[in-house]
Amino acid sequence: MQFAQPVLAAPVAGGVCKGSIYLTFDTGSQSQAELIAATLRRHQIKATFFLANEKTVNGDYSLDMSWSAYWKSLANEGHAFGTHTFDHVYVVGDLPDGRIAVKPQFGAQAGKTLNWTAQQYCQELRRVDQRFFELTGKKLDPYWRAPGGKLTPALLKAGEACGYQHVGWSPAGFSGDELPSEKFSNLMLLQRALTQLKDGDIFVAHMGIWSRKQAWAPANLEALIQGLEQKSFCFATLREHPAYQTSTQLKK
Repeated sequence: MQFAQPVLAAPVAGGVCKGSIYLTFDTGSQSQAELIAATLRRHQIKATFFLANEKTVNGDYSLDMSWSAYWKSLANEGHAFGTHTFDHVYVVGDLPDGRIAVKPQFGAQAGKTLNWTAQQYCQELRRVDQRFFELTGKKLDPYWRAPGGKLTPALLKAGEACGYQHVGWSPAGFSGDELPSEKFSNLMLLQRALTQLKDGDIFVAHMGIWSRKQAWAPANLEALIQGLEQKSFCFATLREHPAYQTSTQLKK
């Protein structure tokens, strides 16, 4: 599907945009956090970040006060932010009584299967919003992304009732940074993205993955951006994406 060119997309050399790509980043080990910020800044690109309170390579958590300056800097630069659930909560399935079975990856209930109401899931989404305000003085945009991108009918309904529009990613926008590097090399993933990404696609990567032996971002982020710029693509946040502009305008 072709989308109209967003007005605020970052310009490419020559000033002509032939299409727009929406870069999004989910929190993770945060091993690539500084590299991602520096690369986006160098190319004058704005992206969208989905935040959860995940354990980092520094031994802290990504929404600790120790990360306040980092998130505040990105917020002041004009990036967009959504909730990824505070404890990186995976959905297990919908229950007959209307509740939702979930399993947090972090926090006091990590690894346990819990049965939540829609209201409890809403509280989990809003915990990120509350912490982000404490860290930056700003509110999140009205977007959320379920960990793993996995949804159920009840989960989607709970997020919408809470005021957040769910954001997945395009088929060609899967970076593959969670895949084993022994089978999916950085070069293979880069070539696939540069070949298949098209106007309007949402791209997803993480700010560091514990399991991948050859990290994706150091090898691929700069090359991906440069390759897309050479193809006259521009970049924008989800605030400019046609599918999400309405929810942004109705922001809580």
